[in-house]
Amino acid sequence: MGGRSEWYHAVRHGYDQVVPGETSRVRFEFSAGGLVLDEQGRVLLIRARDLRGQPVWTLPKGALASGETNTDAALREVREETGYRCEVVRELAPVTYWFRRDGQQIKKTVHWYLMRPLEKVGEHDHEVDEVLWTDRNDALARLRYDSDRRLLSGA
Repeated sequence: MGGRSEWYHAVRHGYDQVVPGETSRVRFEFSAGGLVLDEQGRVLLIRARDLRGQPVWTLPKGALASGETNTDAALREVREETGYRCEVVRELAPVTYWFRRDGQQIKKTVHWYLMRPLEKVGEHDHEVDEVLWTDRNDALARLRYDSDRRLLSGA
């Protein structure tokens, strides 16, 4: 493939890329999410389902809609998955990881934001089984993914 701008365009729009030396195709995905902490330092967690349908405690995040900024996507996803309208305090370090879905290799980058809740505006959506406010120690024990625990520990 050509220059950096071509690569960025392909990645940003989720086109499949061939990784040099690989025969399988890789799909690049981008999501955004929020680490929501209230005034008491409690953490807002969601219990969702992993790719195998197993329950997993994690942080709210989701895919960017067409034309949406990372910040707008993170705020929307937190609102949809938790029922809370929040404001961004600051951007956190992005997290990139690899996984397989339906036999396809996925490289996902998640843009994270530290957030503060403003108000409860509704219920969580159908993708979430439960929403929980909990203290940091309990959150660290519940969170399945190392990247979520590192994000919380560093905030």
